[in-house]
Amino acid sequence: MNPNLVKAAAEVIPNPKILVNMVSKRVRQLCLGHRPMVEFIPGLGHADIALSEIAAGKLRFESTLNQNGKDAAPQVVEFPVVVVKKPKKKAA
Repeated sequence: MNPNLVKAAAEVIPNPKILVNMVSKRVRQLCLGHRPMVEFIPGLGHADIALSEIAAGKLRFESTLNQNGKDAAPQVVEFPVVVVKKPKKKAA
């Protein structure tokens, strides 16, 4: 990946986790045959094309947090504790 494209895309999408998810989803689409939304130089990889699309403002994301008047924050679910006991060795 071109570091200049990464910096340019990071200015548009400052959250690195969201940026990574957007790039990976767009790379998957490009690999399946979707057309690029920007002009590119032949030889660029799919990730570079996705980053240049984000930097050009062709791709954006929408957060679904706090929609519908409810707090849509993820809830933490605790799993029950599982205790594994080793079998006792028999005396010889």
